[in-house]
Amino acid sequence: MPPALKTTTACVLSALSVLAPCAHAQSGPELQTVVISASADASAAGLSKAFAGGQVAKGGRVGLLGNMDNMDTPFNSTNYTQQFIQDQQARSVADVLQSDPSVRVARGFGNYQEMYIIRGFPVASDDLAYNGLYGVLPRQYIAAELLERVEVFRGANTFLNGASPSGGGIGGAINLLPKRAPNVALTEISAGLQSGRQTHLAADVARRFGDEDRIGLRFNAVQRKGGTAIDDEHRELRLAALGADYRGRGFRLSADLGWQDSTLSSARPSVNVAAGLPIPSAPDGGDNFGQPWDYSSERDVFGTLRGEWDVAKDVVAWASFGGRRGHELNRLGSTLNLTSSSGAGNLRRFDNAREDHIQTGELGLRAALRSAPVSHKLALTATGFDLDSRNAYATSPYQATSLYHPPVMALPVLTTFGNALSDPRTTNEVKLASGAVADSMGFLDDSVLLTVGVRHQKIRQTGYAYNTGKQNADYSESANTPIAALVYKASKRVSLYANYIESLQQGAVAGSTAVNVGQIFAPYKSRQKEVGAKYDGGRFGANAALFTTTQPQGVLNPVSKVFGIDGEQRNRGAEFSAFGEPLRGLRVLGGVTLLDATQQRTAGGATDGKDVIGVPKSQVNLGVDWDVPGMPGLSLSARALHTASQAVNAANTQQLPSWNRLDASARFQLDLDGRSYTLRVRVDNLTDKSYWASAGGSQGTGYLVLGAPRSFALTASTEF
Repeated sequence: MPPALKTTTACVLSALSVLAPCAHAQSGPELQTVVISASADASAAGLSKAFAGGQVAKGGRVGLLGNMDNMDTPFNSTNYTQQFIQDQQARSVADVLQSDPSVRVARGFGNYQEMYIIRGFPVASDDLAYNGLYGVLPRQYIAAELLERVEVFRGANTFLNGASPSGGGIGGAINLLPKRAPNVALTEISAGLQSGRQTHLAADVARRFGDEDRIGLRFNAVQRKGGTAIDDEHRELRLAALGADYRGRGFRLSADLGWQDSTLSSARPSVNVAAGLPIPSAPDGGDNFGQPWDYSSERDVFGTLRGEWDVAKDVVAWASFGGRRGHELNRLGSTLNLTSSSGAGNLRRFDNAREDHIQTGELGLRAALRSAPVSHKLALTATGFDLDSRNAYATSPYQATSLYHPPVMALPVLTTFGNALSDPRTTNEVKLASGAVADSMGFLDDSVLLTVGVRHQKIRQTGYAYNTGKQNADYSESANTPIAALVYKASKRVSLYANYIESLQQGAVAGSTAVNVGQIFAPYKSRQKEVGAKYDGGRFGANAALFTTTQPQGVLNPVSKVFGIDGEQRNRGAEFSAFGEPLRGLRVLGGVTLLDATQQRTAGGATDGKDVIGVPKSQVNLGVDWDVPGMPGLSLSARALHTASQAVNAANTQQLPSWNRLDASARFQLDLDGRSYTLRVRVDNLTDKSYWASAGGSQGTGYLVLGAPRSFALTASTEF
């Protein structure tokens, strides 16, 4: 741990250890007792309780509708707990979502940004919400130590959350909840070792103090440094985050302040296969066909502030604000372009600098009332988002390389520039504003729930040309996105639901490999219809859904290299998921997603009916976690993943093979002398299978990302 971070951690630990006894000594006997329930969103109800087994929660945030129980929600979602995040030894959001059958993890085009494919549609890291606010967290990589919960919402969601910054929100949304101080003092220190001799050290410290423990502070710090399971690749990450909350009479406040510095060096690039070539055999998962001068770095400072006020009985108002200042500097070996079945190809040096200045906020009001025989839960909200994105890039001519026998290149000389790398200029401004109203009505003693509403969304986007700064795009569009959703509680254990909902996305932006790089396209709508069923047996739960979603399709022409909107993507699918602890000491988590993603209305009908790039027809996850009888504290777990074949190009003449993977882990917990000790060990890709993990991520662009090799992780932690 760096000296500054080490000193900060020590000071906080020392200060909190002093404050803790004082806090209990200062209780005011004249004050009304307040039961503390830590809540990231400052709500009176606090976090939804964990379901049996502790891996997922009983409910979570549903946009402007607030926290809802899963059985009352007319949508399909899964909310992963901190216990699950820890037991998986997750390092990032992607590690958590490896267990979700509706999600597959990919990568941004030409960079190493984590990308999440939900129901066959990409959700970029830019579009992840932090406590309900978009754009606040780092955009390339988000450390798991920040998180209390990872909430995965499946389906279109502009009505619920507002339009997302970079056009996600079609197949789903991901909301991340920060940690809050629990009722009991917490001091946890963790240390670990991973493949590539990467080490990590983390501290998680929380205290409550003040009258009746109303004030809570939670501090997290982590450093990771060293190699990875991939040859010569290195990652370094430093994180410090402070979360605070205050539980007053009739109001609640929470705030977060974070800093993250992340660097990935000597990483291997994605692979683009020329038209007409067969898909190459996957190299060994540990091979590195990148260059030693390659690196990607990101430094972010971010924060949020939330407040909730009890205006009157059953009437609550809330406000939230957030912001981020992000700085990225990358020197990448761009996508490796294969030109021969022997593995020969080329790549070029691609440098870029980026600065993001983001401000965002939300105001809202919720009220509950009853006008016999109907109950009403009303919600009003207004949101705003402002992004100033400053960019610069430079490229070199292409250099010869090889997928299987890559030479070490001398650092290529940059010859083409877009703005100055030392002083990035604004190339994209995004302003989002919306207002929404909803009424959730309950009939027949709330056994039938009907939600109707509408959001008026305005998108203003302005683009500026590289080098000249000349405005090359400027539009302001607005639209109404409605919702109609129904829940029927057939019994205490079974709920049936249906919904119609739309998404409005800002237009796609042509990427760095397109000849029309930087061109911004107009916003477009996506429409979703869904029906489903949910079961809550107390110790075992299950969700099932059928859905269809359509979206205008962005495509990079493989010949002309022009990016444009060509036709429509229609995804039809079925989902089934199961979770809980059906037998004492045996926890299950997994499911199946079936997808039929086809292209429609393409130019001249050239690819009508063909599969969409990068969307497998089936995804299967099965996870089992078992407490070994007769060996207290010992648990074993296994996770199996299956992903069907994927189209690599729009014509479907190139197909990525299906792949299967098996992961295994164990943990042992021991309580000794008033302290809890936990040892966790994990092996991913147990059989060391070499495979192409994904084909694409950015819409309409087929590129291959090699799966990671067998990798080990060992973590020891103590809590006192």
